[in-house]
Amino acid sequence: MILQKEQSTDYWEIENLYDICFTYTRLSLSSYRLRENVKPIFDLCFVARDETKNLFAAIRYWPIKIGNHPALLLGPIAVHPTRQGEGHARYIINHSIKKAELLGWEAVILVGDLSYYKQFNFKIARNLNFPQPTNNKRILIKSLNHFNTDGLKGTVNKY
Repeated sequence: MILQKEQSTDYWEIENLYDICFTYTRLSLSSYRLRENVKPIFDLCFVARDETKNLFAAIRYWPIKIGNHPALLLGPIAVHPTRQGEGHARYIINHSIKKAELLGWEAVILVGDLSYYKQFNFKIARNLNFPQPTNNKRILIKSLNHFNTDGLKGTVNKY
């Protein structure tokens, strides 16, 4: 796997990957309301390519606010169906979280399954008002740089 920062020339390949993994209906998800007309944090956006330079995985992060506190929104993370189950998502998530900590971020949230994301120390975010419709049990939060996320509460907004 060749992991590199996302480049502007990767855009359509990434969008195609997201369509394959999530279908175009992904654009109607509540998390996309936080991404509309907002630039991702390019220092945390990565793509993975194979030895023939085919893109098979991608991750993006977005700036958000929880109340008045800056935080990250992770997602989408996608691995092409033919490469799933090989540990690529785990590697990319760990790599990008380490990078986010180096950049000084204190918290990251996502909408996903706790059964998968608990391996990265995500937990259910109990005090957040997320754009609806969203299942509150799927709103997950992770502390970065030993920040106490228990005190974070309020509405999640675009940054």
